[in-house]
Amino acid sequence: MVQRIFETIRKVAAEGVTVLLVEQNAKLALEVSSRGYVMESGLITLAAASATLLDDPQVRQAYLGE
Repeated sequence: MVQRIFETIRKVAAEGVTVLLVEQNAKLALEVSSRGYVMESGLITLAAASATLLDDPQVRQAYLGE
């Protein structure tokens, strides 16, 4: 079911529609998005291109289970 939802999100975004996604599956969300934000205790602590966040060692350790 998760894969089907993310397929739909990809299709909608490919049509040029902006999608705001709040998702617990950080890795998958960053893989389908162009920009990401990390929030801690209600505050944005990181904001960058999704690819940058995926490559960030702190993000990988804290949110991606590596």
